[in-house]
Amino acid sequence: HVQLVESGGGSVQAGGSLRLSCAASGYTSSGYCMGWFRQAPGKEREAVAAIYTAGGSTYYADSVKGRFTISQGNAKNTLYLQMNSLKPQDSAMYYCAADHCGQWDCSSDYCYTDADYWGQGTQVTVS
Repeated sequence: HVQLVESGGGSVQAGGSLRLSCAASGYTSSGYCMGWFRQAPGKEREAVAAIYTAGGSTYYADSVKGRFTISQGNAKNTLYLQMNSLKPQDSAMYYCAADHCGQWDCSSDYCYTDADYWGQGTQVTVS
């Protein structure tokens, strides 16, 4: 079965950097799209960044543009999120999601998904 495992979260001071990783298994990466979401206590889950087409189109939330970079490994079964210039408001649980690209409704301005596959999350705390 499909499994997503995130890692790389932690505690960092404002202005610092973290690199999140999401290792995917149980499916062939062809035709699958992946993304990062986050949820802070008392807030709704929001899309942070996604690769939402097989061609590699990317989405970034306005709040992270210019600071975060999403990328995939060569085999496209690992997803990364390089987070620079972190701010306290970036503190949240970060989740990786994956599913067929048809399950993603994204553009450069918005991103929604009905992805069936989610990781367990990795905590990011910025102080």
